[in-house]
Amino acid sequence: MLLSSIRIRIVFVFLLIIHLAKGNSFELRDSLKTIRYKKIGLSVFCGGLTAGSLLYLNQVWYSNYNTGKFHYFDDSHEWLQMDKVGHFHSTFQISNLTMKAFDWAGFNKKQKLFIGGTLGYGYLTAVEIMDGYSKGWGFSWSDMGANTLGTALAIGQEAAWKEQRFNLKIGFHQTSYAQYNPDLLGKNLSEQMLKDYNGQTYWLSVSPFTFIKSDKKLPKWLAVSFGYGADGMIGANYNNVVIQDEQGNVTTFERQRQYYFSIDVDLSKIKTKYKFVNAILNSLNILKIPAPTLEFQNGKSKFHYFYF
Repeated sequence: MLLSSIRIRIVFVFLLIIHLAKGNSFELRDSLKTIRYKKIGLSVFCGGLTAGSLLYLNQVWYSNYNTGKFHYFDDSHEWLQMDKVGHFHSTFQISNLTMKAFDWAGFNKKQKLFIGGTLGYGYLTAVEIMDGYSKGWGFSWSDMGANTLGTALAIGQEAAWKEQRFNLKIGFHQTSYAQYNPDLLGKNLSEQMLKDYNGQTYWLSVSPFTFIKSDKKLPKWLAVSFGYGADGMIGANYNNVVIQDEQGNVTTFERQRQYYFSIDVDLSKIKTKYKFVNAILNSLNILKIPAPTLEFQNGKSKFHYFYF
Protein backbone atom coordinates (compact mmCIF):
# COMPACT_ATOMS: atom_id res chain seq x y z
CA MET A 1 0.00 0.00 0.00
CA LEU A 2 1.44 3.37 -1.05
CA LEU A 3 0.67 5.35 2.14
CA SER A 4 2.09 2.79 4.57
CA SER A 5 5.19 2.43 2.37
CA ILE A 6 5.75 6.20 2.55
CA ARG A 7 5.42 6.17 6.34
CA ILE A 8 8.02 3.40 6.58
CA ARG A 9 10.48 5.45 4.56
CA ILE A 10 9.92 8.53 6.74
CA VAL A 11 10.73 6.49 9.86
CA PHE A 12 13.81 5.07 8.14
CA VAL A 13 15.10 8.51 7.08
CA PHE A 14 14.67 9.76 10.65
CA LEU A 15 16.74 6.85 12.02
CA LEU A 16 19.35 7.39 9.32
CA ILE A 17 19.80 11.03 10.39
CA ILE A 18 20.36 9.88 13.97
CA HIS A 19 22.93 7.33 12.79
CA LEU A 20 24.83 9.96 10.82
CA ALA A 21 24.76 12.39 13.74
CA LYS A 22 26.41 9.78 15.96
CA GLY A 23 29.32 9.53 13.55
CA ASN A 24 30.96 6.17 13.84
CA SER A 25 30.32 5.91 17.59
CA PHE A 26 28.66 2.50 17.09
CA GLU A 27 32.18 1.10 17.06
CA LEU A 28 33.32 2.70 20.35
CA ARG A 29 33.87 0.74 23.56
CA ASP A 30 32.96 2.60 26.74
CA SER A 31 33.07 2.16 30.50
CA LEU A 32 30.33 0.19 32.23
CA LYS A 33 28.84 3.41 33.60
CA THR A 34 28.70 4.99 30.16
CA ILE A 35 27.17 1.84 28.69
CA ARG A 36 24.46 1.86 31.37
CA TYR A 37 23.60 5.47 30.53
CA LYS A 38 23.53 4.62 26.83
CA LYS A 39 21.17 1.70 27.42
CA ILE A 40 18.83 3.84 29.48
CA GLY A 41 18.99 6.69 26.98
CA LEU A 42 18.35 4.48 23.97
CA SER A 43 15.48 2.66 25.71
CA VAL A 44 13.81 5.93 26.72
CA PHE A 45 14.33 7.36 23.25
CA CYS A 46 12.90 4.30 21.48
CA GLY A 47 9.93 4.09 23.84
CA GLY A 48 9.18 7.79 23.56
CA LEU A 49 9.55 7.85 19.79
CA THR A 50 7.32 4.80 19.37
CA ALA A 51 4.54 5.96 21.68
CA GLY A 52 4.69 9.61 20.62
CA SER A 53 4.70 8.97 16.89
CA LEU A 54 1.87 6.41 17.07
CA LEU A 55 -0.27 8.82 19.09
CA TYR A 56 0.55 11.60 16.64
CA LEU A 57 -0.34 9.45 13.63
CA ASN A 58 -3.59 8.42 15.28
CA GLN A 59 -4.62 12.00 16.03
CA VAL A 60 -3.60 13.79 12.83
CA TRP A 61 -4.23 11.00 10.32
CA TYR A 62 -6.15 7.92 11.41
CA SER A 63 -8.82 9.72 13.44
CA ASN A 64 -10.15 11.18 10.17
CA TYR A 65 -10.54 7.73 8.60
CA ASN A 66 -11.47 5.53 11.55
CA THR A 67 -14.20 3.02 10.71
CA GLY A 68 -14.36 1.44 14.17
CA LYS A 69 -14.22 -2.01 12.57
CA PHE A 70 -11.06 -3.96 11.84
CA HIS A 71 -10.84 -5.24 8.26
CA TYR A 72 -8.35 -6.62 5.76
CA PHE A 73 -7.29 -5.22 2.40
CA ASP A 74 -5.61 -7.20 -0.39
CA ASP A 75 -3.24 -4.86 -2.23
CA SER A 76 -0.81 -7.56 -3.33
CA HIS A 77 -1.62 -6.94 -7.00
CA GLU A 78 -0.91 -3.19 -6.96
CA TRP A 79 2.03 -1.33 -8.55
CA LEU A 80 3.47 -4.56 -10.01
CA GLN A 81 4.54 -5.32 -6.41
CA MET A 82 6.96 -2.37 -6.33
CA ASP A 83 5.43 -1.18 -3.05
CA LYS A 84 6.07 -4.61 -1.50
CA VAL A 85 9.71 -4.47 -2.53
CA GLY A 86 9.73 -1.00 -0.96
CA HIS A 87 8.48 -2.48 2.32
CA PHE A 88 11.12 -5.21 2.09
CA HIS A 89 13.90 -2.66 1.50
CA SER A 90 12.82 -0.21 4.18
CA THR A 91 12.29 -2.75 6.97
CA PHE A 92 15.68 -4.29 6.18
CA GLN A 93 17.32 -0.89 6.57
CA ILE A 94 15.40 -0.05 9.76
CA SER A 95 16.37 -3.37 11.37
CA ASN A 96 19.99 -2.89 10.35
CA LEU A 97 20.11 0.60 11.90
CA THR A 98 18.35 -0.36 15.13
CA MET A 99 20.71 -3.31 15.61
CA LYS A 100 23.66 -0.95 15.20
CA ALA A 101 22.09 1.37 17.75
CA PHE A 102 21.71 -1.48 20.24
CA ASP A 103 25.31 -2.50 19.60
CA TRP A 104 26.43 1.10 20.24
CA ALA A 105 24.52 1.15 23.52
CA GLY A 106 26.25 -2.01 24.74
CA PHE A 107 23.42 -4.54 24.59
CA ASN A 108 24.49 -8.18 24.19
CA LYS A 109 24.09 -10.14 20.96
CA LYS A 110 20.71 -11.71 21.78
CA GLN A 111 19.27 -8.37 22.87
CA LYS A 112 20.63 -6.70 19.74
CA LEU A 113 19.14 -9.35 17.47
CA PHE A 114 15.79 -10.11 19.08
CA ILE A 115 14.94 -6.69 20.52
CA GLY A 116 16.88 -4.23 18.39
CA GLY A 117 16.31 -6.17 15.20
CA THR A 118 12.56 -6.50 15.69
CA LEU A 119 11.85 -3.09 17.21
CA GLY A 120 11.04 -1.48 13.88
CA TYR A 121 9.02 -4.54 12.85
CA GLY A 122 6.84 -4.20 15.95
CA TYR A 123 6.33 -0.51 15.28
CA LEU A 124 5.30 -1.10 11.67
CA THR A 125 2.96 -3.89 12.76
CA ALA A 126 1.20 -1.35 14.99
CA VAL A 127 0.91 1.00 12.01
CA GLU A 128 -0.51 -1.82 9.90
CA ILE A 129 -3.10 -2.56 12.60
CA MET A 130 -4.17 1.09 12.56
CA ASP A 131 -4.52 0.74 8.80
CA GLY A 132 -6.92 -2.12 9.55
CA TYR A 133 -9.31 0.28 11.29
CA SER A 134 -9.14 2.91 8.55
CA LYS A 135 -11.52 3.66 5.71
CA GLY A 136 -10.03 3.40 2.24
CA TRP A 137 -7.46 0.77 3.10
CA GLY A 138 -6.95 -1.97 5.68
CA PHE A 139 -4.63 -4.51 7.23
CA SER A 140 -2.49 -5.95 4.44
CA TRP A 141 -1.01 -9.43 4.83
CA SER A 142 1.25 -8.83 1.83
CA ASP A 143 2.67 -5.72 3.54
CA MET A 144 3.31 -7.79 6.65
CA GLY A 145 4.95 -10.51 4.59
CA ALA A 146 7.33 -8.03 2.98
CA ASN A 147 8.09 -6.47 6.39
CA THR A 148 8.84 -9.92 7.81
CA LEU A 149 11.24 -10.82 5.00
CA GLY A 150 13.13 -7.52 5.28
CA THR A 151 13.56 -7.88 9.03
CA ALA A 152 14.52 -11.56 8.73
CA LEU A 153 17.20 -10.81 6.11
CA ALA A 154 18.86 -8.20 8.34
CA ILE A 155 18.71 -10.30 11.53
CA GLY A 156 19.75 -13.51 9.80
CA GLN A 157 22.89 -12.00 8.31
CA GLU A 158 23.85 -10.29 11.55
CA ALA A 159 23.44 -13.58 13.40
CA ALA A 160 25.39 -15.62 10.83
CA TRP A 161 28.19 -13.26 9.78
CA LYS A 162 28.05 -10.22 12.11
CA GLU A 163 27.67 -8.10 8.98
CA GLN A 164 25.33 -7.52 6.05
CA ARG A 165 26.83 -9.30 3.06
CA PHE A 166 23.65 -9.00 1.00
CA ASN A 167 22.67 -5.35 0.98
CA LEU A 168 19.46 -3.80 -0.29
CA LYS A 169 19.78 -0.49 -2.09
CA ILE A 170 17.59 1.95 -3.94
CA GLY A 171 18.00 4.20 -6.97
CA PHE A 172 15.72 6.87 -8.40
CA HIS A 173 15.32 8.86 -11.58
CA GLN A 174 12.56 11.34 -12.41
CA THR A 175 10.00 10.18 -14.97
CA SER A 176 7.36 11.83 -17.13
CA TYR A 177 4.47 9.80 -15.66
CA ALA A 178 3.85 12.00 -12.62
CA GLN A 179 2.47 14.82 -14.78
CA TYR A 180 -0.47 12.61 -15.77
CA ASN A 181 -1.50 11.80 -12.19
CA PRO A 182 0.34 14.21 -9.83
CA ASP A 183 -1.98 13.59 -6.88
CA LEU A 184 -0.93 9.94 -6.82
CA LEU A 185 2.60 10.10 -8.21
CA GLY A 186 3.75 13.43 -6.78
CA LYS A 187 3.55 17.12 -7.68
CA ASN A 188 7.27 17.86 -7.26
CA LEU A 189 10.58 16.04 -7.10
CA SER A 190 10.51 15.41 -3.35
CA GLU A 191 7.03 13.87 -3.55
CA GLN A 192 7.90 11.86 -6.65
CA MET A 193 10.90 10.29 -4.92
CA LEU A 194 8.46 8.75 -2.43
CA LYS A 195 5.43 8.16 -4.62
CA ASP A 196 6.47 7.50 -8.21
CA TYR A 197 7.37 3.81 -8.39
CA ASN A 198 8.15 4.22 -12.10
CA GLY A 199 11.36 6.02 -11.17
CA GLN A 200 12.46 3.71 -8.38
CA THR A 201 14.78 0.73 -8.74
CA TYR A 202 15.47 -1.68 -5.88
CA TRP A 203 18.78 -3.53 -5.80
CA LEU A 204 20.18 -6.63 -4.13
CA SER A 205 23.92 -6.03 -3.90
CA VAL A 206 26.54 -8.58 -2.86
CA SER A 207 30.34 -8.70 -2.85
CA PRO A 208 31.57 -12.19 -3.88
CA PHE A 209 34.86 -11.60 -2.06
CA THR A 210 33.18 -11.46 1.36
CA PHE A 211 32.67 -15.22 1.03
CA ILE A 212 36.28 -15.95 0.10
CA LYS A 213 38.92 -16.43 2.81
CA SER A 214 42.30 -15.42 1.44
CA ASP A 215 45.54 -13.86 2.60
CA LYS A 216 45.39 -11.59 -0.42
CA LYS A 217 43.72 -8.21 -0.04
CA LEU A 218 40.73 -8.89 -2.25
CA PRO A 219 38.47 -5.87 -2.89
CA LYS A 220 35.56 -6.71 -0.60
CA TRP A 221 34.03 -3.36 -1.52
CA LEU A 222 33.54 -4.50 -5.14
CA ALA A 223 30.05 -5.90 -5.62
CA VAL A 224 27.48 -6.93 -8.20
CA SER A 225 23.84 -5.85 -8.04
CA PHE A 226 20.57 -7.30 -9.29
CA GLY A 227 17.77 -4.76 -9.69
CA TYR A 228 14.00 -4.73 -10.06
CA GLY A 229 11.81 -1.90 -11.32
CA ALA A 230 8.57 -1.22 -13.19
CA ASP A 231 7.40 1.22 -15.83
CA GLY A 232 4.24 2.66 -17.37
CA MET A 233 2.17 2.87 -14.16
CA ILE A 234 -0.25 5.77 -13.83
CA GLY A 235 -2.46 4.06 -11.22
CA ALA A 236 -2.11 1.32 -8.64
CA ASN A 237 -4.02 -1.45 -10.44
CA TYR A 238 -4.46 -0.06 -13.93
CA ASN A 239 -3.95 3.19 -15.82
CA ASN A 240 -7.25 4.93 -15.18
CA VAL A 241 -6.18 8.28 -16.66
CA VAL A 242 -7.05 9.08 -20.30
CA ILE A 243 -4.25 11.03 -21.99
CA GLN A 244 -5.51 12.80 -25.10
CA ASP A 245 -3.99 15.65 -27.13
CA GLU A 246 -5.81 18.45 -28.94
CA GLN A 247 -6.12 16.34 -32.09
CA GLY A 248 -7.87 13.57 -30.15
CA ASN A 249 -4.93 11.18 -30.22
CA VAL A 250 -4.87 8.96 -27.13
CA THR A 251 -1.58 8.00 -25.52
CA THR A 252 -1.38 4.67 -23.70
CA PHE A 253 1.35 3.20 -21.53
CA GLU A 254 2.18 -0.47 -21.11
CA ARG A 255 2.72 -1.56 -17.52
CA GLN A 256 5.81 -3.75 -17.47
CA ARG A 257 8.49 -5.13 -15.19
CA GLN A 258 12.18 -4.34 -15.53
CA TYR A 259 15.22 -6.34 -14.40
CA TYR A 260 18.78 -5.08 -14.10
CA PHE A 261 22.34 -6.30 -13.64
CA SER A 262 25.11 -3.92 -12.67
CA ILE A 263 28.42 -3.56 -10.86
CA ASP A 264 28.37 -1.80 -7.52
CA VAL A 265 30.45 -0.64 -4.55
CA ASP A 266 29.80 -1.66 -0.95
CA LEU A 267 30.67 1.63 0.73
CA SER A 268 30.46 0.06 4.19
CA LYS A 269 33.55 -2.02 3.32
CA ILE A 270 35.63 1.10 2.64
CA LYS A 271 37.33 2.16 5.88
CA THR A 272 39.17 5.40 6.51
CA LYS A 273 40.88 6.81 9.62
CA TYR A 274 38.12 9.40 9.99
CA LYS A 275 35.07 8.23 11.97
CA PHE A 276 32.68 10.75 10.48
CA VAL A 277 33.71 9.81 6.93
CA ASN A 278 33.09 6.15 7.76
CA ALA A 279 29.64 7.06 9.08
CA ILE A 280 28.82 8.96 5.88
CA LEU A 281 29.95 6.01 3.75
CA ASN A 282 27.80 3.62 5.82
CA SER A 283 24.80 5.92 5.48
CA LEU A 284 25.23 6.37 1.71
CA ASN A 285 25.40 2.60 1.27
CA ILE A 286 21.60 2.48 0.99
CA LEU A 287 21.97 4.10 -2.45
CA LYS A 288 23.04 2.36 -5.64
CA ILE A 289 25.98 4.16 -7.24
CA PRO A 290 25.66 5.08 -10.94
CA ALA A 291 27.38 2.37 -12.98
CA PRO A 292 27.18 0.52 -16.32
CA THR A 293 23.99 -1.54 -16.28
CA LEU A 294 22.18 -4.13 -18.37
CA GLU A 295 18.38 -3.81 -18.45
CA PHE A 296 16.04 -6.67 -19.39
CA GLN A 297 12.42 -5.91 -20.30
CA ASN A 298 9.87 -7.89 -22.30
CA GLY A 299 12.53 -10.28 -23.56
CA LYS A 300 14.74 -7.44 -24.80
CA SER A 301 17.97 -6.09 -23.36
CA LYS A 302 19.30 -2.56 -23.18
CA PHE A 303 22.66 -1.20 -22.03
CA HIS A 304 23.03 1.92 -19.91
CA TYR A 305 26.43 3.54 -19.50
CA PHE A 306 25.31 4.88 -16.13
CA TYR A 307 22.22 3.83 -14.23
CA PHE A 308 21.19 3.74 -10.58
